[in-house]
Amino acid sequence: MHVDTLNAYQTASRKTWSLIHTDHAIVYPTLGLTNEAGEVAGKIKKIFRDRAGVISDADREALKYELGDVLWYLAQICTELDLTLEDVASANLTKLYDRLERNTIAGEGDNR
Repeated sequence: MHVDTLNAYQTASRKTWSLIHTDHAIVYPTLGLTNEAGEVAGKIKKIFRDRAGVISDADREALKYELGDVLWYLAQICTELDLTLEDVASANLTKLYDRLERNTIAGEGDNR
């Protein structure tokens, strides 16, 4: 579909939109997790952009607090899903070691 203007795109895109109610306990921590992960990424980006990738003690301290926020939101999501952080960590290592043994650690896709 060809779009002549961004306003036309905006109008056309609205046809594919619908309101999705988000009154569930998992929504807030999921949004918080993505927000905090974005803050971590932003700090890392600036370290490479502004300081050639040299991580200072102040950077490390700031990242520690941002990663703590990521961990907090992750813990809340796990709780809402009736999972423990240990369950998630164990499952992740099992998956990664299986990929390592099969020499599929690189690549893409969940089912490799």
